[in-house]
Amino acid sequence: MIKKPNFYSVIIGTELLNGRRKDAHFAFLNEQLLKRGWIHKASFVIEDDTSLMENIYKLIKEDKNSVMFSYGGIGATPDDYTRQIAAKVFRDGKMEYNQKAQELIINQFGDEAYPHRIEMGNLPINAKLLKNVVNNVAGFYLDDRFFFTPGFPSMSQAMVIEALDKHYAKNELIKYRKTLTAFCGENDLISLMKEVPSEIELSSLPKIIEDKRQVVLSLSSSKQELLETNFEKFINFCQEKSIKYTLEDINQTK
Repeated sequence: MIKKPNFYSVIIGTELLNGRRKDAHFAFLNEQLLKRGWIHKASFVIEDDTSLMENIYKLIKEDKNSVMFSYGGIGATPDDYTRQIAAKVFRDGKMEYNQKAQELIINQFGDEAYPHRIEMGNLPINAKLLKNVVNNVAGFYLDDRFFFTPGFPSMSQAMVIEALDKHYAKNELIKYRKTLTAFCGENDLISLMKEVPSEIELSSLPKIIEDKRQVVLSLSSSKQELLETNFEKFINFCQEKSIKYTLEDINQTK
């Protein structure tokens, strides 16, 4: 398990971009990550384009802390490219017929496994399998960090849970968060924001309600004392400048 993983999702499907289908993968994965104390680093929704797939996979691979969930394109039709592109990027193009994956396909479909379905068992070398609870045609993963699932949520969701439970069940790093809503503009707080050290994650969300400006400021860090010290600076500033504030995100549910 990577100690500080950066989670990426790659959702492949022209039908999502042209409006024929709606994505359900991002929301589900995001929910599962948050339940375990993780967050997304980035998410990509891309068309069935082999060059684009390859470039996105390479970009993610370059991050030494990356963990990727890729959705779609592992079937048997001519527009299913994921297995081949995954092999090209992560295994120098080397593939093999995974014996266990083929057995599952044959057990599920019998003679109808040939000549096409059996090819879904042709995977990048040294791939491990993810259980398909719908039809037993396995998903797969590489290096315990690159996970490839079908485009069907009924299949992929169980695979996501299996992968996370096995390899990234919980973030043991405790992060603390402090939030306030200040009834002023972002511009009033920018000088202080620039003083926040890199060990603290800063988020500033402005909003205008009835022509009145407000900003939700949130600081997060695993270093509690450092967080408290820097957050106090914003409270002191608001008090000194007679800026009204409240210690909550009043726009969280709006």
